[in-house]
Amino acid sequence: MAGQMDMTSEALLSAILKSLEDDKAEDVVQIDLRGKSEIADYMVIASGRSTRQVAAMSEKLVDRLKQEHGRLCKVEGKDAGDWVLIDTGDVIVHVFRPEVREFYQLEKMWLSPSEHSKQG
Repeated sequence: MAGQMDMTSEALLSAILKSLEDDKAEDVVQIDLRGKSEIADYMVIASGRSTRQVAAMSEKLVDRLKQEHGRLCKVEGKDAGDWVLIDTGDVIVHVFRPEVREFYQLEKMWLSPSEHSKQG
């Protein structure tokens, strides 16, 4: 997959954020993981209002990345629709129902206190 290697993590992040915005994701937070973790360069956390919206947003994101950028993603949790994890390689995307997101509080785990105050 030539296209998969050509895309920078920043371009991939931008495509992901646009897809989530187009699908009316709520409370979208991006976290720069460079220097904090080897798992990815960025993490994106977003909410959908219902299990149906969470599943639909996740599915559209994966489809767009495949069709437009040749990027194949690993997806976990789509069938339940409470929390979908999309691993694009350079960017990890979490799409939650609000109650599930509140319970896990991933932002608190990955953001420093100063970053957390900027996001809110």
